[in-house]
Amino acid sequence: MKFIIEPGTSADINELEKLYDELNDYLADTINYPGWIKGIYPIREDAVAGVNDNMLYVARTDGRIAGSVILNHQPEKAYENVRWKMELDYSCIFVIHTFVVHPSFLKKGVGHALMDYSLELAQSSGIKSVRLDVYEKNLPAISLYEKCGFEYVDTVDLGLGQYGLDWFRLYERII
Repeated sequence: MKFIIEPGTSADINELEKLYDELNDYLADTINYPGWIKGIYPIREDAVAGVNDNMLYVARTDGRIAGSVILNHQPEKAYENVRWKMELDYSCIFVIHTFVVHPSFLKKGVGHALMDYSLELAQSSGIKSVRLDVYEKNLPAISLYEKCGFEYVDTVDLGLGQYGLDWFRLYERII
């Protein structure tokens, strides 16, 4: 399957909101690896913020959004106390957020295409490192990140225990 990956625009927000809702419905009916909750995360406001910051990218195929990712320079608070592979200012780092694949496109290479694009964009933008966090029980995502060359750094509490999400694994890929 071929994907066109490009910056998301305000015209994509309704479709992204629908993708988030359909993905959360799918996760609620199957195995909810990331622990996401419809109406809590991800939500329309996440797409709006990503588009407004020019940091949201969409993967399209046949005119539909198959997946999306937000790449910015904003770490979670828990990242501060971690010994990363490289000590850098966050202006030199991409942090991956809201990495989603529509349920209709699971296991079709969307996630891999978005990760490859993120790493290529990082390299062409002079970024030195790409970091992310992933819920410790999100085995499909962990497998993808490790296949894409991300290395485990540490496990932290992101303060999401009230949602049953106690521990997140941190990964980094040096560019």
